[in-house]
Amino acid sequence: MKYSACQTATTFSSCSWYYENGVTGLNLIFKQILQAILLTAILPAMAFSMVSSGSANHLNLSKKQNDSQLLVIPVLGKDGKIEEMPLEEYVVNVILGEISANFHEEAIKAQAVAARTYTLQCLEAASKHQNRAVCTDFRCCQAYREPEEYLESGGTEREIDKVQKAVQDTALEVLYHDETLICSTYFASSGGRTEDAAEVWGEEYPYLKSVESPGEENCGYYSQETSYSPQELQELLDVTLVGKPPSWFGMVTYTPGGGVDLMRIGGKLYTGVELRSKLGLRSTAFEIIPTDEVILIKTKGYGHRVGMSQHGANAMAQQGRDYAEILSHYYIGTTLRQYSKGND
Repeated sequence: MKYSACQTATTFSSCSWYYENGVTGLNLIFKQILQAILLTAILPAMAFSMVSSGSANHLNLSKKQNDSQLLVIPVLGKDGKIEEMPLEEYVVNVILGEISANFHEEAIKAQAVAARTYTLQCLEAASKHQNRAVCTDFRCCQAYREPEEYLESGGTEREIDKVQKAVQDTALEVLYHDETLICSTYFASSGGRTEDAAEVWGEEYPYLKSVESPGEENCGYYSQETSYSPQELQELLDVTLVGKPPSWFGMVTYTPGGGVDLMRIGGKLYTGVELRSKLGLRSTAFEIIPTDEVILIKTKGYGHRVGMSQHGANAMAQQGRDYAEILSHYYIGTTLRQYSKGND
């Protein structure tokens, strides 16, 4: 079965860092006090509300946001409880979980806009959880790591500051298409070209089309080789195949993005998405090279390959492109502007 892009995890099987969500005792007490204040004094009975910039825990507003307010969003924690959190704080934590702080600052800005847009689109469409919430589980929404966890894992305050600045510099900036927030999916590496959303999820998005993504060759996730014995392959596909392995593989067709569309194995037709899942491949951009003794599979890219390539964005930034150019390249025909609830 194919699912809508906005009903799946944004970066499932990406080369991002994934960590369990946790808070220190002091941080938890602070957040509980903050939540009580917000609930009794500020928050109206609705999914979104506005809170003054002084309520942010880890984020100092940039000068351009001195007269604005931070949007507060509902975030579903691991304990199953919903916590109100400033949007920009959530975006910082998503970036700390999603990409390396060593990325170029323009690539981090692009990630901030993509993560912010994806979050607000999910909230407004209520496509993830009840009560219009997002969560901190990368398998469902987006990768997520709080600054305390980042420091405990060996990160530095300087790296956190770099991420916070990227979020500040793009504060409340999101992507629209035809006056509607886009579903700004992203992933780790495309292997040279992104994929059309329709080829992966069976649903057309005018801004999620296949585009070139050069410069990813130095990414450690650009390509991978995996080998299976004939017996292992049959077990993974849950089939019994006869004859020599080279005779098992027949017709194959490809998508505009270079992924496997359909492949015939042992007389049965499989989709590339299905084979990626069954064989545990990094992406659908693969080729199979069978011999009598071993089946070699060469894969390019890592992730669903729809939307923005994180390593492709970093390559573009290193080549002098700014975050607006990066976003317009990967999300075709979109408009970058400040978020306003009244826009939709």
